[in-house]
Order: sequence, then structure tokens, then C-alpha cells
Amino acid sequence: MADFLSQYSIQRWLEMCPQGYLEDTVYGRGADESEAEDLLGNETMLDAAITATVQLVVGERCALAASSGLVNAAPDYPSKRFLATQTLDEARHVEIFTQRLYDLGVKKDKLEDEISDRANPHLVKFAEVLLEKVEAGDFIAGVVGQNIVLEGMAFSVFEMMEAGNRQLNPKFAHTLRGTIADERRHVGFGENRIGSLIQEHPEKKPEIERMQEEMTYHMLATFALAFSESPDEAIQSNGDSPEAEWHGTNLATATPEEMEAVLAETVLGEFKTRLGRIGLEYQSPKSPV
Repeated sequence: MADFLSQYSIQRWLEMCPQGYLEDTVYGRGADESEAEDLLGNETMLDAAITATVQLVVGERCALAASSGLVNAAPDYPSKRFLATQTLDEARHVEIFTQRLYDLGVKKDKLEDEISDRANPHLVKFAEVLLEKVEAGDFIAGVVGQNIVLEGMAFSVFEMMEAGNRQLNPKFAHTLRGTIADERRHVGFGENRIGSLIQEHPEKKPEIERMQEEMTYHMLATFALAFSESPDEAIQSNGDSPEAEWHGTNLATATPEEMEAVLAETVLGEFKTRLGRIGLEYQSPKSPV
């Protein structure tokens, strides 16, 4: 517990985040960085960027509701303190991705309409499954759903988007690097804290594994719908830059189908590893397509 206290303390969070990789940033990026002119001047790419960013806002709003809801459900104060810092992280993510929508031209008085119109329905269902556990005060299931499944998905999505934007849109890539650092810490907490609790409550395993299966189904359906609706012109190109390669796939030349496949394969591989570490068996969902 002593190592847990120091690793996930508020002091550690202050040193790593506000005083560390976020220092001197504005909405997660450099004060002089802006969206790429090529993106802002291309109607198809701009529309796709707005839709993609809406999904980030939807996901982070879910993460904010989940982490804040889990604070009171936590059985010990070290967990409460960590989840308080995670709540602020998630609130920051909501803010920076909302700001990106404004940077892309979404009017503030139209924000909720854009989110409602563009939100992937499968992502909305994914969030509902998690928040049902949180609202019931189920700490173990809530942390698995939040810090293993949701954050594990977000971590890989952000990594792929960051790789694809390094050359094309350094401002957005910079924003994503900060969120990746946050997600890495959140996933680590989930693994380190929940394993012992699952050992203490083995009767929870079937219920949690059913939740994971349902969330995974909606996650894969989210990916399938998102990539099927991506026009070829909106697939961001970085030429033949090696920096655009992610898990063996060149994002500059990959088709939407190839990008969906590498993302799904990466996320599922991470799920299986992390769930195994905490004593759960990955449950394969039925195919969403």
C-alpha cells in the first residue's frame, strides 16, 4: 500500500502533469500552434475532423462522469485521491477536445447540436454500459470498465491519431501526446488497484466479464461504423513519412479497412493482456458486422 500511496498521490500527479508535460501548454498544445491550413481549407477533411473530434468529446464526457462517480464508491482514500486527479484529467480532456471543435469552426451555440448529430450511436451505448455500473456504485466493475476498457481503447485511439498527425497537424499531435500520458497513468492505476480486489471478490468475475464483452461489442461497432463512413479524401496523408507508421501499418497509405483492422487488433491485444493481469478472462463478443 505504501508504494500505491506514493505512486498515485496528488503530489506525484502535480509533479508529472501540471508541473511536467503540461507546463507552458494552452489547451494541451503550444500557445503558437494552430490547426493546419490544409485541413481548414478542405471541406471534406474538415468535416471528417469535426466528426472524429466529436467522438473524442463523447468518450471523454463518459470518462469524466465515470471517474467522478467512482470517487465516492472507492473503498479507500488513496483510490479516492487518485480518482480525484483522474477526474480533473478527464475534465481537461473534455475541455481541450471541445476547444478543438471551436478551432475547427464549430460555433459555441451549436456545440451540443453538433455533438448530438454526429455522436456515434455505438459509442453512446458503450458509455451507457459503463455508467450503469458507476451509477450503481459498483467500484470494481466501474474501474475495470473505466480504467481498463475505456482508457485502454482511448490510449490506442490517441496513439494512432497522434502518429497520423505528426507531420500533417503538429498542433493536434501535441494535444494528443498529453492525453496519451494521462491515459497511460489511468490504465496503470486500474491494473494495480483492481487485481487484489478481484481476488477478494471472485464472485464478481462473471458479471464484470459480461460487461467487458458488451462494451467490447459496442467498441468494435464504433470502429466499424466510423471507418466505413470515412471518405478516402479524409484519410489524412503524411506522404511516405516513417513517422506515420503505427504497429506496422503506414497510416499515410492505409485504407479505412486496414486502419480499422490494425486499431481493433491492437486494442483487443491490450485488453487480453491487461485483463489477464488482474485475473479476468477476455470475453469475445459477437461480430458487430
